[in-house]
Amino acid sequence: MTALRPERESGTAYGQSSGDSYGGAGDQGTSYGQQPYGGPGAHGDWYGGAASAAADQGGGYGADGYGSERYGAQTYGAETYQEPYAQPQHTQPQHTRPQHPQHVRQEQPAYIPPPDDETVALRIADTAAAAESRSAARSAEAADDSPMGGRAARRKAAKRRHGRRGAGRPDTAAAEADQDAPGAPRSRLEARRQARARRPSPATLASRAIGEVFITTGVLMLLFVSYQLWWTNIRAHAQADKEASSLQNDWASGKRNPGSFEPGQGFALLHIPKLDVVVPIAEGISNKQVLDRGMVGHYGEGKLKTAMPDAKTGNFGLAGHRNTHGEPFRYINRLTPGDDIVVETQDKFFVYKMASILPVTSPSNVSVLEPVPPGSGFTKPGRYITLTTCTPEFTSKYRMIVWGKMVEERPRSKGKPDALVS
Repeated sequence: MTALRPERESGTAYGQSSGDSYGGAGDQGTSYGQQPYGGPGAHGDWYGGAASAAADQGGGYGADGYGSERYGAQTYGAETYQEPYAQPQHTQPQHTRPQHPQHVRQEQPAYIPPPDDETVALRIADTAAAAESRSAARSAEAADDSPMGGRAARRKAAKRRHGRRGAGRPDTAAAEADQDAPGAPRSRLEARRQARARRPSPATLASRAIGEVFITTGVLMLLFVSYQLWWTNIRAHAQADKEASSLQNDWASGKRNPGSFEPGQGFALLHIPKLDVVVPIAEGISNKQVLDRGMVGHYGEGKLKTAMPDAKTGNFGLAGHRNTHGEPFRYINRLTPGDDIVVETQDKFFVYKMASILPVTSPSNVSVLEPVPPGSGFTKPGRYITLTTCTPEFTSKYRMIVWGKMVEERPRSKGKPDALVS
């Protein structure tokens, strides 16, 4: 249906041959190049004469349309190429396809949908907040401004508004907070993985258990040390003071004790003025009955039995704690030869002078309690006193020995000796 293009140098109009074939209604004497650009009747002949004639005679795409009006001489010969090019200096006009004004179709410009995220090949990953804001903006624009959006955009907007299967989106603030919370699991599998990741490993559990054991042990040890070094002294001092007061009350009331004493029974007081020590002396060396109660014990049983202070000859042996439980012998290592050691009984005062010291010896060295102890410097029988305690401090690995020799026996009726007065 497309007509051939006419030649520029031809003297015969394009509509002549076309008019002969299709109706012969074209301009017979006008060629393509006779009428100049912008000549008279370029627009008037078309719209005033030919167009009205074509309308009256049934022009257009009918039987006479192609020959007389549409593709005749007036179409290609005179009018179509004159309106766009008003200047005669233009030598190469751009030819367009002629169309009749009455039959020109008003085509709408092609709609180009906005680019959709699903059709983009590559993109930079956005943050969740930015992606959510852009999605909300696109859904609002698609719902309010552009009902002709792409299928993918409408589908995504519907999912954002109503969920995947049309269920209403929760309106509560708690639900929105749960859905928008960062790091919230999106599936059960992810939730299980996160739970396993948060679950402590066996090594972590073992280290925690060991740490708790160490902490508990440390607390218990601290409590035990506090009990041994602090509480036992307080309790022993209280018990020793009570025993000393009871003993002095018996002496003041005239109540006499027999010559032999029961284990744990107090019968005398030991004074060490240099160390400011006043402590009861009880029978026996039992920890529970004597020593742990803050008193000093007399070696008076079995193979370790020693003489009493009022004996004419012999060695009066005593034992006491150096640490804890009143610790009456803690500082006997500070004694020097000539220091006073006084034993007070119901009837007399027995005054001893410190003679020598054995800093370290074995706990099994019982020879230090003999009537004439070896290593003490004594060479013949006499009236001696021996003090034994543990060493080093806070241990019981070895024993420390202090010896003294009696220098005065003073009845109570004569008053206190000079060692206790000064």
